[in-house]
Parts: sequence; structure tokens; C-alpha cells
Amino acid sequence: MLRYGKIGGGLVALALLTGLVAGTPASADPSAALAGNVLTYPTAGGTAVAVNDVIQASLKTSTNATFYNSTSGTTGIKCAASSFSAKVLTNPTAPGTATESLTAQSFGTCTTNVFGTTGVQSIALNNLPYATSVTSAGVVKISGTTAAPVQSTVVLNSLLGAITCVYRTSTNSLTGAAANATNSITFTNQPFTKFSGPSLCFGTAYFSATYSPVRDSSKGNAAVYVN
Repeated sequence: MLRYGKIGGGLVALALLTGLVAGTPASADPSAALAGNVLTYPTAGGTAVAVNDVIQASLKTSTNATFYNSTSGTTGIKCAASSFSAKVLTNPTAPGTATESLTAQSFGTCTTNVFGTTGVQSIALNNLPYATSVTSAGVVKISGTTAAPVQSTVVLNSLLGAITCVYRTSTNSLTGAAANATNSITFTNQPFTKFSGPSLCFGTAYFSATYSPVRDSSKGNAAVYVN
């Protein structure tokens, strides 16, 4: 998400989310025949996740959230810590689409290898909460509004002082995927484009991250599955 001589960070994130995401439609295990509801715990086809339950997850062990300058590059920012929290709004009978509200998304322990930068002050997902939907096929979509678009702000230290890069998605949404086999949510190369910032900020930043395990913190951190 950054190029030598340029900087930037696009979050995404964010965000995440619900317990699910990725650049390609993901595959929650096809257990709809077993499940009464789209979201269940502590197994696929198990007990329905209740409305108002809180779903949370952090990065999969030994992985990073990354914001790179291209879909195949390694120049940019990587964060060793990231987590999200979402509240369940609806959880209908499967097959169907559950809805959630992404209420929190954080990034920490971030480093940069972009030429001209010396560190990462902060990465924040703005305008929360975001509407989130999760289908029985494992597709997760996070959406902003005209008044509160999906946006991230990255503050970096540079040789010339601190710089602030603001990024938004061109579709005002992020798409990901859920996988029951690994109880995970994955974002892959989700693009953010520069909305404002100096020339050091990248024009496009690609966000990738895997969150696992996805848990229902309202039910003793039981694993959450998509049906």
C-alpha cells in the first residue's frame, strides 16, 4: 500500500466485521442443512447466536494485518495486533443473511518499511459503527453511508515529520469471507484509495488480515459458525 517515496495506509477494516471476510467469496462449511440459523455456536448447526450478542476476534496467531502498495508487494505497513467487535442485530433461519453492527476495530504494534518513513503513530478506522451482513455462503459485507463512509486514517512518522493519510473505499464497502474449518474471517487485498494527504501517501493501499478464532463473547467465548 505504499511505494518507495510514498506512504500510506489503508485500513480496512476494517474492519471487520462480524466474524467473517476476504477478497474472494468464502466458504463457510455447507452445513445449512444442519443449522436452524445463519450464526450458531459452539458448532456448525448448533445453538443460534442471540440478537445483541457480541462477536469478537483478534488476528490469527503468528500473522499480521498488512497494508501494502500492491496486491503482490511487501512494501508498506504491517501490524502484529488487530481485533474487532460486532453486535448481532438479526440472525434468521438458514439459509439467509444475518446482520451485525461493527462497533470497534483496532490496530497496534505496527511497523513500516516505506522509504522516507520512520514509524507508525496510529491507524484508525473512522465513522464506526458500520452495517455488516453475513450470508449462509460465508460472504461478509461491511458498508458505510454517505454521511459516514468506510474510512481509515493513518498517521506516520517521516523524515519531514508526522504525515496524515486518509483513505476511503471506492464502493463504500468491504467484502470478506468466513471459513468454518478454521473458525476464521479473512480479508484479502481489500483496496483503499487516498482521499487526502501529502504526496508521500500511497494512491492505493491493499489490506489483508485473518481473524481467528471468531468467538461469541456473550456466550463464554464460544466459537461462532456460519450456516
